[in-house]
Amino acid sequence: MRKTLTKSLSTAIPRPSRPYVHGSRYPFPVYTPPKPTILYPNANFSSNPRWIFNNSVPLPEWVQPFSDVSDLITDPKNLHPSPWVHQILNLLDNSPNMEQNLDSYCLKFLIKLPPSFVAFVLRSEALRRESDVAFRFFHWAGKQKGYAHSIECYVVLIDVLSVSGDLDRIRGVFGGFKNTGLLMNVSAANSLIRSFGGLGMVEELLWVWRQMKENGIEPSLYTYNFLMNGLVNSMFIESAERVFEVMEGGKVGPDVVTYNTMIKGYCKSGKTQKAIEKFREMEVRNVEPDKITYLTLMQACYSEGDYDSCLSLYQDMEEKELEIPPHAYSLVIGGLCKDGKSLEGYFVYENMIRRGCKANVAIFTSLIDSYAKCGNMEEALRLFKRMKSDGFEPDEVTYGVIVNGLCKTGRLEEAMEYFEFCKGSNVAINAVFYSSLIDGLGKSGRVDEAEKLFEEMVEKGCTRDSYCYNALIDALAKSGKIDEALALFKRMEDEGCDQTVYTYTILISGLFNEHRNEEALKLWDMMIDKGITPTAASVRALSIGLCLSGKVARACKIIDELAPMGIILETASEDMINVLCKAGRIEQACKLADGIVDRGREIPGRVRAILINALRKAGNADLAMKLMHSKIGIGYDRMGSIKRRVKFRILVDS
Repeated sequence: MRKTLTKSLSTAIPRPSRPYVHGSRYPFPVYTPPKPTILYPNANFSSNPRWIFNNSVPLPEWVQPFSDVSDLITDPKNLHPSPWVHQILNLLDNSPNMEQNLDSYCLKFLIKLPPSFVAFVLRSEALRRESDVAFRFFHWAGKQKGYAHSIECYVVLIDVLSVSGDLDRIRGVFGGFKNTGLLMNVSAANSLIRSFGGLGMVEELLWVWRQMKENGIEPSLYTYNFLMNGLVNSMFIESAERVFEVMEGGKVGPDVVTYNTMIKGYCKSGKTQKAIEKFREMEVRNVEPDKITYLTLMQACYSEGDYDSCLSLYQDMEEKELEIPPHAYSLVIGGLCKDGKSLEGYFVYENMIRRGCKANVAIFTSLIDSYAKCGNMEEALRLFKRMKSDGFEPDEVTYGVIVNGLCKTGRLEEAMEYFEFCKGSNVAINAVFYSSLIDGLGKSGRVDEAEKLFEEMVEKGCTRDSYCYNALIDALAKSGKIDEALALFKRMEDEGCDQTVYTYTILISGLFNEHRNEEALKLWDMMIDKGITPTAASVRALSIGLCLSGKVARACKIIDELAPMGIILETASEDMINVLCKAGRIEQACKLADGIVDRGREIPGRVRAILINALRKAGNADLAMKLMHSKIGIGYDRMGSIKRRVKFRILVDS
């Protein structure tokens, strides 16, 4: 009787079948448990313990991320994701009800997601850029009954969060991981070091490193390189150096990636010379540098203005027949052009084309600018046309270079045509356009047009910078409108635009030309009080102005006062002697020459040569010959027991 009852009950309550998705070997119906059939409605089973049975639903089943994990599978790479993976991913929609939907689905199909499944879903491409969804799913999975995250779950989530740079969440997840006491393994350590290194999280990075040591995990070259990269990205250059030294003396030696990382660190910290030394060391240790090595060094040399080293590295790449990236060509051509070596830059450009590498807008612009600054506008315009014929659209920088070059060579009408074309073609008009045109118009005496352009800048919403102000102030000062120039100087201050040393130089020179010497000196004092360091041009403007106004001693005193400030101008004396001789003030020039020698600022022979050349340039050949054939300046006369140098003033006294 008992056997018959058991058999009847087993057929009455069907067991849930295996899940099914289209294309799978198992059916996947939407499972709804049927009501059990009661065979004996009048029986009182509870009164007899032998008749008790459990009619509750089955316990939830832990599902795996792969559809078949039987022993028949020999290659684990050929495993296909379980149909459950797709169903769960569809529910991860970042909606407010996402967690509730996951609960309902898992309850309906009597499933639970183990750590291997959670890690697999977190690693999927669908969640790679969805850090919020990944974090919510991780948090939801951790609340499952009987569940505990594996180390893989923590590591994969940190990797996903590192893509978005969510440091706060990463620290929270990592803190939870540390509290679990899970043992570190090689794969987890490498992944964490890569994530923390890329984000510059040095404290976490070093914790993982210590855990590796404590657990006896031997770091691989991969581990070392990611550790080095993390330290360098965080600017812990000295720590990176120590790791590098450990690698040099250990089982795992540095490779080209390690060297590149160390070189990058030196370049980022401004230690370019050390970077070059490390580069030379690669050759000694038979580690072949790659294009990244060269490009890193070239970028550093270019930033420091060392264009010769940049060119040398490029030539080294050519000799080794390495692939030269387009950016490397840009650096070399740009450096040569900045050095005024247009032909050399053009040669590198032609070599680039021969190698099948296409130029870019930056390369064309550098070449055009270089030719324009050399005054060769025809070649600059030819390159401009070639640039367009090669399919490159000039940007505002390129047009700015063309306009500036045309203005410098006096071709103002052509410059204005390009300017109008840019305005009509929606090319961004910046301050460079206006500065070039204002400067060109001002130098050609078209000051009114320059002023109109200056005011137009505000209407067009273009911010006026120091260059624009200086260009118009210079035009006004040179056209004799010094009061208007001073008014613009005051306006410049009111609008919060920096007054540069060039601004002061223009006005000081303009005031001296108008014989307003005291105002010029006040401006000089104002410049010094503001902490603006004088340049050779500003000192020349002041000293020449004072000399021409007969205040030679004052000029000498100011020049002497600049010496304690570290400003020593070798040509100041020469400039003053030249201007005095040119103005026919030979006596003052001779007194100045004597004063220079007496103060020990120049050797007598050099001062004598300066004075001879100044007299010759001023057309006073007789005095120049007389000085040349005399002992003046370098000879001595004896007056009893006293030996005295022959003064320059004797030249005009005798």
